[in-house]
Amino acid sequence: MFEYFPNNYTWSLAVMSALNRGGQISEIDEACRPLKEVAGVKALHGDQTQQRAWFESWMKVAERVERLGRDDEVAKHPLSAGRKYLRAGLYYLLAERMPSHKDPRRLDAYKRGIDIFGRGLLLRREPVEFVEVPYGAHKLPAIFSKAPVAGRAPCVVHFDGLDVTKEIIYAAVADEFRRRGVSLLIVDHPGVGAALRLLGLPSGPDTEKPAAASVDYLETRSDVDPKRIGIMALSLGGYYAPRAAAFEKRFKCAVAWGAIFDYGKCVSDRIGGRGEPSVPGYAEHVNWVFGCDTIEDTLKVVKQMTLEGVADKITCPLLIVHGENDRQVPLWHAERTYEAAVNSPGRELKICRLADGAAEHCGADNGPLIVDYMTDWAAEKLGGNPAGI
Repeated sequence: MFEYFPNNYTWSLAVMSALNRGGQISEIDEACRPLKEVAGVKALHGDQTQQRAWFESWMKVAERVERLGRDDEVAKHPLSAGRKYLRAGLYYLLAERMPSHKDPRRLDAYKRGIDIFGRGLLLRREPVEFVEVPYGAHKLPAIFSKAPVAGRAPCVVHFDGLDVTKEIIYAAVADEFRRRGVSLLIVDHPGVGAALRLLGLPSGPDTEKPAAASVDYLETRSDVDPKRIGIMALSLGGYYAPRAAAFEKRFKCAVAWGAIFDYGKCVSDRIGGRGEPSVPGYAEHVNWVFGCDTIEDTLKVVKQMTLEGVADKITCPLLIVHGENDRQVPLWHAERTYEAAVNSPGRELKICRLADGAAEHCGADNGPLIVDYMTDWAAEKLGGNPAGI
């Protein structure tokens, strides 16, 4: 993986996220260059000076790119404005990723990021709708990306991971799914994005519940084929998607974009200093995601998040993709998931090798390689068109 910060995996991972999702390299360098002197602190426990430095530098670039977009909009150049807004939104969300959730500036950056990203989608005339998925007394914010086909199209429900949002997902995969004739419903489910930040909904083991709500919503749409719905999720989604497919039988396929067989083991290892953290202040972050006050309480929740006794209930095709050099989640999680999913017809384990690329966590070192493979596979399983439409 290209490591802008050789001694800071967490920051380098965020740089690759920007590069894989349309960030402009000179703007990324502008945000990162002032940070080299403070980049050497290991991110596990969180260093407030370091976190503030990242936040302020990325916010500065995001605000400048947004300003340039507004100049384009005033000049009645909406496509140019929209492209800048999409990048600005990405940069705001990457700035927001690093500080403690207790920092009030974080919520402001998040709101600015999703607002300007949404404005960019509209000005670029992307075929999207901003929708809400009814979920008990709440409504989960989502982006519906419509495939350019007549009639009812197949659709993939896409969940997030531990620390990303629907906008980050959209920037990575939506266009490739559309090109293959597959619509996409990207949901901020409990524990992530707006569901966590604006609705206060924590995550938990039973992700089949928001997944079922997502299918319920899709069944109300006249442009979705209810018999061709799949589910996909990345990172912690390597637990979320297989769990949902095991108990929600309306899914016709499932993709684990990075495997997690035993999340309790992952969290225990991370807290113990084994493996790299995806965000700084890891313990505080997982407490927030799972609605707990202490790491001990969080461990009680996440130790329930295992695919042992669950994966064998998956009866639709399952694709597991995992990098052999994943420094967050060891490869055995993917191998155990595959071995346990004995009732999944045509189950597949795709290991991305260092020799080819996409070998880091969720293919962070080469996003297009892993996205191509997953979207081709899903299109084949759901009756889309991997050759393109």
